[in-house]
Amino acid sequence: MKKPKDIRKNTQDTEENKNSILENLAALKNLPKFFRLVWQTHKGFTVATLILRLLRTCLPLATLYVGKLLIDEVIRLLSQPQQSWDKVWTLVAVEFGLALFSEILSRCISLVETLLGDLFSNANSVQLMRHAATLDLAMFEDATFYDKLARARQQTVGRVTLISQVLSQLQDIITLTILGIGLAFFNSWLLLILIFAVLPTFFNETYFNSSSYSLAKSWTPERRELDYLRYVGASDQTAKEIKVFGLSGFLADRFAVLAQKYYVANRGLAVRRVIWSLFFSILGSLGYYVAYIYIVWQTLAGKLSVGDLTFLAGSFSRMQDLLQGILSRFSSIAQNALYLQDLFDFLEMRPRIVSPPKPIALPAPIQHGFVFEGVGFRYPNSDIWAVRHLSFTLQAGEKLALVGENGAGKTTITKLIARLYEPDEGRILLDGKDIKSYHLDEYQRIIGIIFQDYIHFQMSASLNISTGKIWEKDNQAAIELSAKRSLADTVIAKLPKGYDQMLGKWFKEGTELSGGEWQKIALARAYMRDAQLLVLDEPTAALDARAEYEVFRHFVELTVGKSAIIISHRFSTVRMADRILVLRKGELQEIGSHEALMAQNGLYAELFNLQADGYK
Repeated sequence: MKKPKDIRKNTQDTEENKNSILENLAALKNLPKFFRLVWQTHKGFTVATLILRLLRTCLPLATLYVGKLLIDEVIRLLSQPQQSWDKVWTLVAVEFGLALFSEILSRCISLVETLLGDLFSNANSVQLMRHAATLDLAMFEDATFYDKLARARQQTVGRVTLISQVLSQLQDIITLTILGIGLAFFNSWLLLILIFAVLPTFFNETYFNSSSYSLAKSWTPERRELDYLRYVGASDQTAKEIKVFGLSGFLADRFAVLAQKYYVANRGLAVRRVIWSLFFSILGSLGYYVAYIYIVWQTLAGKLSVGDLTFLAGSFSRMQDLLQGILSRFSSIAQNALYLQDLFDFLEMRPRIVSPPKPIALPAPIQHGFVFEGVGFRYPNSDIWAVRHLSFTLQAGEKLALVGENGAGKTTITKLIARLYEPDEGRILLDGKDIKSYHLDEYQRIIGIIFQDYIHFQMSASLNISTGKIWEKDNQAAIELSAKRSLADTVIAKLPKGYDQMLGKWFKEGTELSGGEWQKIALARAYMRDAQLLVLDEPTAALDARAEYEVFRHFVELTVGKSAIIISHRFSTVRMADRILVLRKGELQEIGSHEALMAQNGLYAELFNLQADGYK
């Protein structure tokens, strides 16, 4: 007698099997959308592969039938040797021609589908990158979103084989139908034996394909961690700390443990799949030989010719392979279609920060400035207010410095003013209008931001600078002027290829820069932007105090008439601003000039004196 636990397990397995078949059928709804993308990729290649495959569908039956005629003719001539052999040689030539034509078609199909697959993969990758750029910054800070993004990235390459699979499926179904008509002409019972022999294998493949998808999907976070550990353990960005802290063994062991867990989970599924596949494969072979014995018996009884025997045995064997391939491929197509859902789900994600239906014109230039009115914001999945009750004004042409301890909300303010996030409370105005009233892209173009964790693009020095205004990447005069303003021209002058020098060590002939040199390149991006509001969020942290002072003094001189937000921990730099906004735990504590704040003897004066004491 089975234990209750065993009964529940069997019931659960049955339910999972039923669900897997339903999931596979439901996943096929993704195929029309998929082939619309294929059609849009290259219409000519899509039509060409359809025509080529259609031509191939009739070749198997024609080849088998010519083979039957050839064998019957040879047997007839053996009993009548005086007859002409011309028909035999004609049939041999026809069979050779069919084989040659089939081979040519096969090569052409492979070529066209390879090219179509490459184009589809490229187009899909571009679409994925463009769509990702439209999504909110908050989405990129959510683990669930990253799981979807990781699975979507895999589909840009992994689903290319689906093109060939579906077209092969259509080709084989037509071929199977044609062969079936020929087989049924002799004996329709052979079709029933064929179906009985193959169906169990189909259900087995369907179940295990669905199980593989479920396993892969449930392990998405772990596989992302494996990719991360693989990158951290062998990267130029992490090599110094890995060596200094001796982390190589720790990272390798962590990777090995996690990889082994996934291997064990996958191994159990693979072993069960092989066992059941072998069992159903034996059933299929048994069905084939039952049919084969029946055909041989009919031939020995004189009801079929030797040519008929060859034709029927070949047709039955070919149909069994085709049907088994069709059913097995159906499971694989359905599984790929399940994975496609991940791609389509990602592409259907929509940002919440968007342009209004009827945006108003941006001020050119800014007349009055920015106003924060009771602004509050919490990061996604957090109950803690990053900033709250913020009310202040950034006047047109004013330089405003943000001061506060780490986590006080300085960077959050810059992200809010750039509309990388939306306030949960209050609003931000530009010249008296809510910044949500302006076109998003146009609004963000008037703002130039250099964050502390700016990107070291593994590109030429020229492109590194022009990323600040990428549509001006060919404007060499503007690039050189931006470099001069940021003092990066002195760095570039020392490079072997000047502005064409590849920066970073990822690619051939690349040159690595020091932290201070990279920061001057990053600052050039801000000047390249020629924005109405410039935000420098501690981009000069790698410079010494004197160098930072010179950079900011230069910055103030070059941005006369423009608004600016400056974040720095060095008060020698901060005091150059027109006004200083002091934050504590996300709320405004003080605001005013350096002299006024020192006179208040509040938080700013305390922080200033603490730093001054450190230099004594």
